[in-house]
Amino acid sequence: MNQDMHDFVTPACELLGLGEPTHQEPAFGWVRNQLFARLVDRGFRSIALETDRVAASAVDAYVREGVGTLDSAMGEGFTHGFGELEPNRRLVAWMREFNQERPPGERLAFHGFDVPSETTSAPSPRRYLEHARDYLGLDLDLAAVAGEDERWSRTEAVMDPAQSPGGTAEAVRLRCLADDLLLQLHMHAPELVAATSSAEWFAVRTRLTAGIGLLRYHAQSAVRGLTPSDRISALSGVRDALMAQNLLDIRAIEARRGPTLVFSHNLHLQHNPGAWALGELDCRWTGAGRIVGTLLGERYAFVAGSLGRSEAIGLAEPAPGTYEAHLQERGALWELTDIALPADARTRTDTVPRQGYFPLGREVLDGAVALLHIADGAAVPAGD
Repeated sequence: MNQDMHDFVTPACELLGLGEPTHQEPAFGWVRNQLFARLVDRGFRSIALETDRVAASAVDAYVREGVGTLDSAMGEGFTHGFGELEPNRRLVAWMREFNQERPPGERLAFHGFDVPSETTSAPSPRRYLEHARDYLGLDLDLAAVAGEDERWSRTEAVMDPAQSPGGTAEAVRLRCLADDLLLQLHMHAPELVAATSSAEWFAVRTRLTAGIGLLRYHAQSAVRGLTPSDRISALSGVRDALMAQNLLDIRAIEARRGPTLVFSHNLHLQHNPGAWALGELDCRWTGAGRIVGTLLGERYAFVAGSLGRSEAIGLAEPAPGTYEAHLQERGALWELTDIALPADARTRTDTVPRQGYFPLGREVLDGAVALLHIADGAAVPAGD
């Protein structure tokens, strides 16, 4: 039976995670849009996507205040190439249309909860720290300490510990300075908010904490002596810990306005640790969902995403006996349902790494309140 998302949301839930098993099947974006619209009718007033939190402020300014254009919001406000996805564009356009003619307190907010890095690179923290320095009106030459931005942003800085600036004396100095900036920001909050606004103060803090997060990520990149598996696990763990901090901060900001829907890969939102294996690599880390689930308890709920077949990623019909095959038998185009599946169901094995697809297994299902299963991505109409 295809149920409504609200059927699985208890009154205590304030952060609802909606997962997808791969980023490359657009049907999940279309269904997400439809489900979010229904949740808005139930009081949800914000959504958080797996994109850089600082960059996403450009999208939020557009959907809430009409700053810029839809094109500029999509180009500046998304990372990882997610601004090119049509479901995301349709979501942003719909949120802007919804917010027009509504008072500020009732407008929908758009958040990113990821860090400002890509898979094989992370930028210099300099500009994030300088933003806070300028807001505080301090005379502090951060560029001289940070050095050239390229030494931080190049691929080798993340991939090769010997070439990472994250463990240098300059990086340690920057972390101390960044910590002092954060302290000063809080110490002088009353006069700063009075001179600017609470919104601007929070925006500065967001950028400053992003810079501090980058320093932590680069510090982990500089750790030597780890096996490839341990290295990837540690970097993934840092990223997800920072994601969790962002989600908790977003909820603190949105607490009085209504619940938040967060949409991301299952790996980031599931209750169990994340795991990824390829060849000799065997990586495991604590995901953001496990962290916020521990800290928020029943205030966090996770709906796992499942996919039967997909033309977009070359995923064929699942083999009999797999979790997905049991869901396919129900015959729905897409279905939001409970997680009651046969105890002897098994994880499918017909996937390849390039698909970015992680099939259902107990590590995904445990702790989930429901399943969103899409039988065939190509059959989901664009816009639905």
